[in-house]
Amino acid sequence: MSNHPIGIYDSGIGGLTVANAIHQLLPNETLLYFGDTAHFPYGEKSPDSIKYYSIRIADFLIENHAKCIVIACNTASSIAYEAVKKHVKNKIPVISVIDPVVNAVAKNKDLKKVGVIATKATIKTDAYAKKIKAISDKEVASLATPLLAPMIEEGFFNNNISKTIIHSYLSKPKLKKIDALILACTHYPLIQKEIAAYYHQEVLILDSAEIAAQEVKNVLNKNNILASKSNKNKSHFYVSDYTKSFESSTKIFFKGKLHLEKHGLWDNE
Repeated sequence: MSNHPIGIYDSGIGGLTVANAIHQLLPNETLLYFGDTAHFPYGEKSPDSIKYYSIRIADFLIENHAKCIVIACNTASSIAYEAVKKHVKNKIPVISVIDPVVNAVAKNKDLKKVGVIATKATIKTDAYAKKIKAISDKEVASLATPLLAPMIEEGFFNNNISKTIIHSYLSKPKLKKIDALILACTHYPLIQKEIAAYYHQEVLILDSAEIAAQEVKNVLNKNNILASKSNKNKSHFYVSDYTKSFESSTKIFFKGKLHLEKHGLWDNE
């Protein structure tokens, strides 16, 4: 089973930042990625729909021999994680992008006030605040930043447009005097440098993609299913709806060369 792929899914291609972080940390592993571009964005869907999509995708990953499932989407992690775990039972580990970040925050004694920026859907669930407060006494300030993900999707970052939008959000009173900021959307690592520059490197920026990748390594190691050496299996990157723009955008989210393959998971629905 150690040579089986790491299963990863997201509502689109933003989760490729998590896939890239896993690839950089665990170069011997093969990846099986599913981007549900036909239903993107999940933030506009009902909780029941997100759970249904997630369970179907989990079945697809298991059928294709995934040795674990990484929910590389904050919205799906906050809404469907427990449903996927219950459905999968103990067949393979299921990893969310939220819990590893929450644990990292809780363990850091230097943090008193933590900011969270994410999509409207993730902020609406209040998942980060609830989980952090359940295991620590830290203050949590959550802010919806709905323009950031589409801005990044369109390639507007590291320029004056992104700087203006980022500064507009981060200057909100809610985020005053924070010690750390959680980037609670898998798109946001791409603007991490701009965010750090706004705070003059004085605020700890928590990249959920890198933290999730480390958690994947820990879980695989604990279950004795880490790939000990590079194998000949090929990584596959599937999307439920293919467009040329999705293909070209992969260069933004994944540093290596990859090709998107269309998989008609929903064709009969």
